[in-house]
Amino acid sequence: MNPGNIDKVELVFLKSEDYLEIKEVMIEAYTAMAQSYWKQRQIERLLDIFPEGQVVIKIDGEIAGCALSIIVDYESFDDNHTYKEITADYTFDSHTPEGDTLYGIDVFIKPKFRGLRLGRRLYDYRKELCERMNLKGIAFGGRIPNYHKYAKALSPKQYIEKVKRKEIHDPVLNFQISNDFHPSRILHGYLEGDAASQEFAVLLEWDNIYYERPKKSAATKKSVIRLGLVQWQMRTYDTLEALLQQVEYFVDAVSGYRSDFAVFPEFFNAPLMAKYNHLSEPEAIRELASFTPEIKQKLSELSISYNINIVGGSMPELVDNKLYNVGYLCKRDGTIERYEKLHVTPDEAKVWGMQGGQELKVFDTDCGKVGILVCYDSEFPELSRLLADDGIEILFVPFLTDTQNGYSRVRNCAMARAIENECYVAIAGSVGNLPNVHNMDIQYAQSMVLTPCDFAFPSNGIKAEATPNNEMILIADVDIDLLKELNKFGSVRNLRDRRTDVYRLTRI
Repeated sequence: MNPGNIDKVELVFLKSEDYLEIKEVMIEAYTAMAQSYWKQRQIERLLDIFPEGQVVIKIDGEIAGCALSIIVDYESFDDNHTYKEITADYTFDSHTPEGDTLYGIDVFIKPKFRGLRLGRRLYDYRKELCERMNLKGIAFGGRIPNYHKYAKALSPKQYIEKVKRKEIHDPVLNFQISNDFHPSRILHGYLEGDAASQEFAVLLEWDNIYYERPKKSAATKKSVIRLGLVQWQMRTYDTLEALLQQVEYFVDAVSGYRSDFAVFPEFFNAPLMAKYNHLSEPEAIRELASFTPEIKQKLSELSISYNINIVGGSMPELVDNKLYNVGYLCKRDGTIERYEKLHVTPDEAKVWGMQGGQELKVFDTDCGKVGILVCYDSEFPELSRLLADDGIEILFVPFLTDTQNGYSRVRNCAMARAIENECYVAIAGSVGNLPNVHNMDIQYAQSMVLTPCDFAFPSNGIKAEATPNNEMILIADVDIDLLKELNKFGSVRNLRDRRTDVYRLTRI
């Protein structure tokens, strides 16, 4: 399915009224195993004993995939258990809220929605549920559906080793390993009637590194967000397709590190202006604006396909024949948010006739509240303070600066924004030269992730920094809970200590 045709991706709890649709999805997913679908009474039983363990993914309202699970006391089962035993003869009486392991009963994706990495979303939900419930880990028996092709020549152990070495492709086992599940042992006679796997399965496990033995005192749950910044190299692209190919390359690379956000710089699409260099600067930038809708749509497709939120830098956009510098936050649930550069530079106004935007926004994401200020906007402290008042925890600053002077202004102001607003600030810029594009000749950048300056953070306020003027990606984890602790227990508390009895900042 083309991600460009998707408007909304939702992960929601399974409901009893979904049964008939779930049954149809299972029949389509398990064509090689006749009558392999759960009966309605079994689904009702799961919903009764463990509703939060049963989830579905819906695409534009249609069920695309499902994950079913129970909690078991793992030590009460033999290491060589069968599927029938772990499910208590498919009654799920083996489920116990006092158990220590989340056991995966089933995961299936409707064939027409395969290729959208929906399975990863379902497994990520299981991991989050496991951490939230403070369970030791996740376990399940993974089928090896291609094993029948090699059964005469290879033992199950040899087959698995070849799959791990990428000598043999097994769609199920390869997927599980790529999602951080490690093979523990071979289960013989696991799923009765599974001829493709010769009734063998691989016991796959995922360990919850945050697991703590139950305590009387409350445990603090950490929330770690991974940021992926693209330090973009300005280079010549003959076509829009070539530029978008480079964009996807970086999204693929950043998502490969399981980043929650991919951040592109301001005017990263500027190389497309080269073909309009014979025009005046105002005419050329308006031609560049004609590409913005297609680039926005592609970014949204990539955010869905790679399961990552994309901060799409900024691009020129014509609205009622007025030129603005805008960007788009493309969320991995398929929704798209728009943000405007409020303060255009004197050069943008003079050379291109660009207008300043009118709206300052806070964006709700699956990683909390974030704000986005484009380049020059970061040099106006009022904006980030208003965003902080609305609860942002991460501020993204896509920028484009030609000289070190301009870069230093953005960097130093961004450092101040992190301290005064007790938030993380991620700045991403472009490097290199564009000799065939007027008013965009040179760029200088060093992308970085900045933090407050207190004991829980780097003493210089720099979490991570890229190599100056080199094309690269920068990956950094930021812990949101540290901000909460800073706000209450920090050496200084910039937000809490404001003298609102003397001064206040308000929106018009």
